Amino acid sequence: MTTTFMGYPRPDGSAGARNWVLILPVQRNMNLLAASIAKLVEGTKVMLSPGEGGRTTVDRRTIARTMVGLGQNPNVGAILLVAIKPKFGYKELSENYFLDELNKTGKPVRTLVLSELGGYYNALGEGVRLARELALEASRVHRQPCPIAKLTIGVKCGMSDPTSGIVGNPVVGRMFDLLIAGGGTALFSETTEIIGAEHLLVKRAATPEVAAALLEAVRITENKAKSTGEDIRNINPIPSNIAAGLTTLEEKSLGAIAKSGTTPIRGVLAYGERPAGQGLYFMDAWMSSLSLPLCFAAAGAQIVLYQMGGGDLPDPCPPMPAATSGIISPLMYITGNRHTFAKAGDSMDFDSSRALGGGFTVREIGDEFLGHIIDVASGTRTRMETLRHEDPVELYFEGPSL
Repeated sequence: MTTTFMGYPRPDGSAGARNWVLILPVQRNMNLLAASIAKLVEGTKVMLSPGEGGRTTVDRRTIARTMVGLGQNPNVGAILLVAIKPKFGYKELSENYFLDELNKTGKPVRTLVLSELGGYYNALGEGVRLARELALEASRVHRQPCPIAKLTIGVKCGMSDPTSGIVGNPVVGRMFDLLIAGGGTALFSETTEIIGAEHLLVKRAATPEVAAALLEAVRITENKAKSTGEDIRNINPIPSNIAAGLTTLEEKSLGAIAKSGTTPIRGVLAYGERPAGQGLYFMDAWMSSLSLPLCFAAAGAQIVLYQMGGGDLPDPCPPMPAATSGIISPLMYITGNRHTFAKAGDSMDFDSSRALGGGFTVREIGDEFLGHIIDVASGTRTRMETLRHEDPVELYFEGPSL
């Protein structure tokens, strides 16, 4: 099996599956300027700020970690920061903080400061000039063979049904085992969907500290639900899960954790936090469809997987959530449900249902899937990458707006 992909080498030793210029507004009131620049310059992506005003310190740090993490992602070849004025606003969401952290990557970083350019229209012209220069500079970096040890892949599952736990998630788990055996890194998440199966994950914790962190993440999530007067088991499984054949949260969780494979869990990460080393990591985060792809990209994932069940989807199926603003990592939809693959062919990139009565094993399909991952990492587009539509992104905020 191929153990290399064609990636873009980065100064910090990482390798990108894509080669974007990322435009980052440091404050929310720079969103219009940053988005206008991105619309005019080919090869750019923009991450719009969700807004820092009234946020708690924890949530402001989440914004900063996510924004900076996207710039650090190997899929980004250069960064343009857009700020209102020097030393403006909260310290963790300042031009200086972003600049200090992103300069550590060794990638080209430029700053555009509105107050120094005489207003919006002058800043727009200068921003287009800078972004074009960065796009040209990034284009001089060419793909070259890179070991799969430089790949980080994140996975979320959604619209779960019985095929998710029997085939779809186990195929991803097999691929993760192969990736990690090759020195790569894998991220899985959705704290609400390990509840009831956490005792199995704890057995795979690499250290007692990791085991304790897993249990603490579950405890906090359950207590949050109880504080609202709700039982989380009356909210999850969601109606579509139940209509497709799942009955309890514990049943759903047993299928969901199959996507993590079988290797030791090296750590528990905060939302958007980068792993300290290679191997398998759990990210303590929300189940939202478009929150996890964003935080996986911020944590360094060059490719993000969305493993679909979809047993309750209509025929024909509407398009899945599209590639979104700021998510600089390809979003790949896969399924172990042959009916979902048939109904949503315009959205699906890989069909693992052949391991369910099709004469193939989970191991065989998982091996094949790694080859597909390498193909996408080397430049083949996912179906969502062929759409210009951008669904809104959602960050996971823990505190109230004050």
